[in-house]
Amino acid sequence: MDLKRYDDAEPTYAEVGATRTEELPEGYRRITRRYEMGDGARLGRAADALLTWRMHAALGLSPQATAPRAAPGVVVASRLGLGPFALVAPCRVVWTVEEDRRAGFAYGTLPGHPESGEESFLLEVADDGSLSFTVRSFTRPGRWYTRAAWPLVAMVQRFFVNRYAAALRRHIR
Repeated sequence: MDLKRYDDAEPTYAEVGATRTEELPEGYRRITRRYEMGDGARLGRAADALLTWRMHAALGLSPQATAPRAAPGVVVASRLGLGPFALVAPCRVVWTVEEDRRAGFAYGTLPGHPESGEESFLLEVADDGSLSFTVRSFTRPGRWYTRAAWPLVAMVQRFFVNRYAAALRRHIR
């Protein structure tokens, strides 16, 4: 897949970076899910799996990126399915955080993505030493077929959000 075609692509939504806050924009399906991941000492391993696309790969999304690690401006395209029926979902990383007690990133949709919006993945160590993983997103249909199948698309999106947490848990055992 040639990711260079997305070098100058503009996001398909206006609210770039909005997943940094808990106030997600109106007019989208909004999801915020928080998962307890155990001991905060696992932050390093979890962050590595998250920021190097291994969490996405564990779900069969076949991510291809312009860099081996998430960083602002990196383009990543996930592919779900086989052959001519595969869906390609191009995104650009819009923010990242790598601190002592937090790590994560958000990416936003580019032209050709089935949806329009942004999704963030954030790992945080609480004061009590526990590790949590939060997925936050706001999306709406980006293509004719996602508009036609929107209730099904919403169900699939919830499935993937739950699977992200399960994939990270496997990486930090």
